[in-house]
Amino acid sequence: MSEVGQPERYTQDRIVKLFTEQLDYTYLGNWGDRPNNKNIEEEYLRKYLNRKKYKQELIDRAIDKLVLESKNYDRNLYQNNMAVYSLLRFGAQVKVDAGDNYETVEFIDWEHPTKNDFYIAEEVTVLSNKEKRPDIVLYINGIAIGVLELKRSIISVGEGIRQSIVNQRKEFIGSFFSTIQFVFAGNDTEGLRYGTVGTSEKFFMKWKEDEEDNTILKLDKYLIKLCNKDRIIELMHDFVLFDGGTKKLPRPHQYFGIKDTQDYVRRREGGIVWHTQGSGKSIVMVLLSKWILENNPNARVVILTDRDELDKQIKRVFKDAGEEIHRTKSGKDLFTQLGYTTPRLICSLVHKFGKKDVENFNQFIEELKNNPPQVTGEIFVLVDECHRTQSGKLHKTMKAVLQHAVFIGFTGTPLLKDDKQTSLEVFGKYIHTYKFNEAVDDKVILDLIYEARDIDQRITSHDKIDKWFEAKTKGLNDFQKFELKKKWGTMQKVLSSLSRMNKVVADIVFDFSVKPRLNSDTGNAILVASNIYEACKYYKLFQDTELREKVGIVTSYTPNLSDITTEDTGANTDTEKEFIYNLYQEILGDKKKYREI
Repeated sequence: MSEVGQPERYTQDRIVKLFTEQLDYTYLGNWGDRPNNKNIEEEYLRKYLNRKKYKQELIDRAIDKLVLESKNYDRNLYQNNMAVYSLLRFGAQVKVDAGDNYETVEFIDWEHPTKNDFYIAEEVTVLSNKEKRPDIVLYINGIAIGVLELKRSIISVGEGIRQSIVNQRKEFIGSFFSTIQFVFAGNDTEGLRYGTVGTSEKFFMKWKEDEEDNTILKLDKYLIKLCNKDRIIELMHDFVLFDGGTKKLPRPHQYFGIKDTQDYVRRREGGIVWHTQGSGKSIVMVLLSKWILENNPNARVVILTDRDELDKQIKRVFKDAGEEIHRTKSGKDLFTQLGYTTPRLICSLVHKFGKKDVENFNQFIEELKNNPPQVTGEIFVLVDECHRTQSGKLHKTMKAVLQHAVFIGFTGTPLLKDDKQTSLEVFGKYIHTYKFNEAVDDKVILDLIYEARDIDQRITSHDKIDKWFEAKTKGLNDFQKFELKKKWGTMQKVLSSLSRMNKVVADIVFDFSVKPRLNSDTGNAILVASNIYEACKYYKLFQDTELREKVGIVTSYTPNLSDITTEDTGANTDTEKEFIYNLYQEILGDKKKYREI
């Protein structure tokens, strides 16, 4: 009999059996009527800590400290959760008497996952400002680390997600989530979704692994993947990130990208991580850097970018994640820091490896190779946007300075044939890839659709305009067509005169009225012009349409008075350079229309 379509109780019974029989969790029972359920069950935590041979007084103080951090009413849930995570991750520093040295009580055995106690309880009634009852709660050593809401197959997984989000609110049972690391929701048709404390519904993710295996339901399959003892301990230890007010877990491609790169790091071998733009390379770099520094006491990580704004962004991301990083001020500062034992984490522009006024570059490189600057530690260099500036003199200088470093390149930009070959020669083979189509399928990024346009410039008659209108409104009902005809009563005039550019603009504006993705304000469009002047002309034309407040212009142009000093022809119309310059002056004067990027 098919399991899809069964009542929720049937699904829950099956999942409880999966945890106890396949994942080897201990079943604590149905806690629907059990009084005083908590996120820190001291009975089970004491059992674990006693087995670890800690003194009873130290156990008492460590548990008191954990409980106190979990329910600090002067902080919000995010802050309490971060404080609890720090204690779980690094242990509690406690002592019995004032004159004693501090000792570390570790609540979880990170090095030996199976030596922890894994529990599962169902229908866990939690009393706080309101009474709530999560379907399943997962515990490690008596500490609640995961909640799972299950729905029958005809009810959306989103319902379970929203249920947990509501439960996290202060007026419900928010304090219970101060120890929670994983928030799961699932059913038998949609499978499993996962997030963490504070994750909004749209950012709950699907796990992807062994996609060809369809022997069991996806809900069961991915609970087994994520909640097996080794994996869930590893995720908690190496893949939790507190990023400036947002707690994050990795997407599958980030997890597997880091795992593959860890193998390269262990072998001191370089390579390229190719993850498409917008898929979260910064998170990969942060988590990888943290792992390198923690697992190699001699390691130092240098993160290189080729643009000042990227360098600032890297520093901000690491700072928000709680990691101290030194941003170099100059080439001299860079070489000075490399000679010290600290800081262990550095970010810099690649250009700071350069040297001005070098007459014989090859001789300069040979001198560097023979007498390299002093570098302390085992250097791992993470190069952001590695396809740029990494094949010329700067890279040769960098390699001459950091002769024994391991170089790992990151990019998400589609590589031209020459770029691809050069990048592979410089960094080595691909470590992990996550392509554009995969990111679109996973809903990590939106799809990009290219649509070539052939605008008929010969439309001069009512008949041709009617045919054009019918073609553009195919699929609309008569009422929709009538409304558009009222709106577009001047279409004949627009399509029968002026230049092709006007017709391109009119065609685009029309699409924004009839195409669902565009007229619902959930999509964007890019019009690519052949040059800056043409882009500026298009921008001006759009200012006479209903899209004028929604149109921006992106070019490499920076207005400079010297651009037009020789452009005065005495004519009544601007030259191309004057037109571009004057338009930018107009835009820059209107802060609502301009944003520096």
